[in-house]
Amino acid sequence: MVSWKQRNSSRKRSKRRSSNRRFANLQRIDILRISFIGVGVIIGIRLFNVQVLQHGDYEKLASASHQLYEELVPERGEIYVQDKYSDDGLYVIATNKTLAEVHAEPIHISDPEDTAEKLAPLLNIPKDDLFERLNKPEDPDEILKRRVPEEVVEAIERLELPGIKFRQEDWRYYSEAETTAHITGYYGYSEDDRKGQYGIEGYFEEDLRGEAGFLRGEKDAFGRFLTIGDSLIDEAIDGNDYILTVDKNVQFQACNSLEAAVTKYGAKGGTVIIMHPDTGAILALCNAPSYDPNRYNEVEEIEVFKNSAISDVYEPGSVMKTMTMAAGIDLGVISADSTYVDEGVVNIAGYPIRNSDGKAHGLQDMTFVLSESLNTGTIHIVQQTGNESFLYYLKAFGFGSATNIELSGEQIGDLSGVEQLRDIYSATASYGQGLTVTPLQLTAAYAAIANDGTLMKPYIIDKEILPNGEVLATEPEVVTQVIRPDTAKVVGAMLVNVIDSGHAKKAALPGYFMAGKTGTAQLVNENGVYDASRHNDTFIGYGPITDPQFVMLTHLKEPANVPWSADSAAPLWGEIAQYLVNYYQIKPDRE
Repeated sequence: MVSWKQRNSSRKRSKRRSSNRRFANLQRIDILRISFIGVGVIIGIRLFNVQVLQHGDYEKLASASHQLYEELVPERGEIYVQDKYSDDGLYVIATNKTLAEVHAEPIHISDPEDTAEKLAPLLNIPKDDLFERLNKPEDPDEILKRRVPEEVVEAIERLELPGIKFRQEDWRYYSEAETTAHITGYYGYSEDDRKGQYGIEGYFEEDLRGEAGFLRGEKDAFGRFLTIGDSLIDEAIDGNDYILTVDKNVQFQACNSLEAAVTKYGAKGGTVIIMHPDTGAILALCNAPSYDPNRYNEVEEIEVFKNSAISDVYEPGSVMKTMTMAAGIDLGVISADSTYVDEGVVNIAGYPIRNSDGKAHGLQDMTFVLSESLNTGTIHIVQQTGNESFLYYLKAFGFGSATNIELSGEQIGDLSGVEQLRDIYSATASYGQGLTVTPLQLTAAYAAIANDGTLMKPYIIDKEILPNGEVLATEPEVVTQVIRPDTAKVVGAMLVNVIDSGHAKKAALPGYFMAGKTGTAQLVNENGVYDASRHNDTFIGYGPITDPQFVMLTHLKEPANVPWSADSAAPLWGEIAQYLVNYYQIKPDRE
């Protein structure tokens, strides 16, 4: 029998257990409640972070899943030259082509030797070279050749070779290659970016490139653009087209003749520039050696990219005597008939200066000075003009300043010696030593004499065509009136005598009065002494004298097997001039 005390104790224990259970239940509920609150707080924080703090990022991700973004690439502008034989009078020398890149996936090529044997004749790559590039079992991609024409791609496709693939690439194509390389420059890689380099391509890079566009629109589950729904298009703006003043046929003839002359006379290079004297328009401009801008990456010497016509600075030699003569006549201190006594040597500041032939010619007039190219005669002229006036005329003719032609890389030459206004520097400059000029500066200066003393700005852009079709034509620009028209006519007549009776007989054209001057500029050796065995040869002339239609410079660098420009640059000039009078059907002006 259970006693009261036991029953009471049992009831107390039962109450404690019940109380403990209720307390435990309350604890679990509180923990759950706290847990739910904690989870809710975490979810709230997460939602705030996603919906507020990272809203932009998630919007972009969501947008990317159903929107298409694409950059629209503009078409690069084209470059044209004149061509009277074409239907529209133009010929494109720089345009855009889509060509193929042939590449291999060696990991998928089971027989590299057979593949190499079949590809070698089509890609014009030695079989052994191809085999070496294809025999790489772990190589996923190997470029075999770029700029492969469509007909070659089709021939390769017919072979159905495993692991041989194609990619389409946009390339700049230069139809005249070496002939116009120094005019166009090239469009190619500079570090990781492609852009215009040298020539027109470099000078007008931004205008030729155009402006990229932008496309945003809806896309389906397969990533295809949908024509329905909202879309935003910022259209690409194509680059400007340029029509040059250069004549395709004259350019071709000039460059071919130059290349032949460089070979014939063993020269290191050369330049030809042909300009219209009345306007300053460039009809032809070429240098040798040249390069193929379609394969600019194969050039071994970076110097070949330089446009020597505007970038080379050199002592011009006796062609500068024409400017000295023009200054003296324009100032009235001499005339064509003025005389002086040539003793064969002039001593200035302790330096003896002699004629190139080493002779003394006695009493002579200025016409003889120019035709026989006497150093002592031009020194006599400078002594009459004075150093300041002589410097003024040099600068007025454009020396020491950029012509600002629309080509990249132009240099300005150096007149710093003459600018010191010392007798010795003016004396040597009078016959073309101690100062440097560019071939284009010389051409423009002679064009001023041909143009009644008016210096025109040289230009090579005839028209610029904007993407909207607007045409911007270049207007000839007068720089300055260097000498009086009557001075120009007197100097011109004296230059005719240089060809008829002087050193430049090999530049003569039967039936025409042509004006011109030779220049044989000795080069300085490392010891600072002029070396008669090394020289640059220049001839500049224009004609016909009654109505000049062209002015032309021919220049040969260090010809090896002729002593004077009269035997190298002058006959080259005569050859091209004969073509010009025939091509332009210029009427003879002498019987």
